[in-house]
Amino acid sequence: MGKGYIKEVFPGGNTAYGFYSFYKYIIGDDAKRIFILKGGPGTGKSSFMKKIAYVMVDKGFDVEFHRCSSDNNSLDGVVIPQKGIALIDGTAPHVVDPVYPGSLEVIINLGQFLNEQEMQKHREAIVALSEEIKRLFSRAYKYLSAAKGLKDDAVSVMERCVDWARVNKVAYGLINSMFAGMSISDRLGKERHLFASAITPGGVKDYVETIVRPYSKRYVIKGRDGTGGTLILKTLLEQARIRGCDVEAYHCALDPEVIEHLLIPGLDVAITTWEKFEDSGLVVDLGGCVDEQKLRHYKEELEADLEYAGIMVQEAVKCINKAKKAHDELEKYYVSCMDFHAVDQLREDVLKKILRC
Repeated sequence: MGKGYIKEVFPGGNTAYGFYSFYKYIIGDDAKRIFILKGGPGTGKSSFMKKIAYVMVDKGFDVEFHRCSSDNNSLDGVVIPQKGIALIDGTAPHVVDPVYPGSLEVIINLGQFLNEQEMQKHREAIVALSEEIKRLFSRAYKYLSAAKGLKDDAVSVMERCVDWARVNKVAYGLINSMFAGMSISDRLGKERHLFASAITPGGVKDYVETIVRPYSKRYVIKGRDGTGGTLILKTLLEQARIRGCDVEAYHCALDPEVIEHLLIPGLDVAITTWEKFEDSGLVVDLGGCVDEQKLRHYKEELEADLEYAGIMVQEAVKCINKAKKAHDELEKYYVSCMDFHAVDQLREDVLKKILRC
């Protein structure tokens, strides 16, 4: 058996609405076992999950890496679909508590391996750093909210220049092509929502390639924001579900209400609005739905909106980057007080349980 495939996503993101969570979609209701990791920063939660994940990949299992938007080198979760198993970071800002403790979820408390007496010596520094991290994220979210306001204005301008009757024709042409011969089902398809990209300390990062690559049928909806791409994706999502198809929707890092990518695994179909996939898919160009002469009237407004929105995102990234540096300092206090040998032993025990499932 060869190595398994690694799919990389974000279950939560730093957005215009603050931290936005899709944690309830990390694993479906067919889960067999969920391990919820508790413990402060630097207690080894991400490494714990990552090391188990790589063992499973080496054994031929496909694995999902659910990356952290506040540090995309860290993990918020790992899913092993063939086993029906997830490991999830259950600490703030994405608090996860068991619903069926013991029977489905297992709490793994890495905090038990902390030297609490030693930690008390650093209490003031830990509190100060924690408060500074909160302040910086609050500031970042104000910038992202401003960026969304500017992008919304650009979208509303663009929408005035779109022939929506043409967009609807494009949408229903895709429906007829994609779902040819499929009738309405007695079963409503399941939906799953995640992020393919995130606003991180290093800027906007994405793992779209790992999401789209396995699909042999790819559609690229080409068009500027406001020309109907999201409307078409939402329409395709509902049309797939009423035909009994399960779907995965991937949302915009800035505005989670916007869908940028859609997967329909049962049909081996991936639909994306990212033009970098033009060379590997069927392109659906919405440019013909735009009145370019009318659009020229708004050219300066559009350019200003998008320029200043970009600046706001850059300022947010600076704040998130500062928060990451403060978090790194915070982690040092926990790392110095941890018994990682005990963590390693516990991880081996958990790995054995996973392999037995």
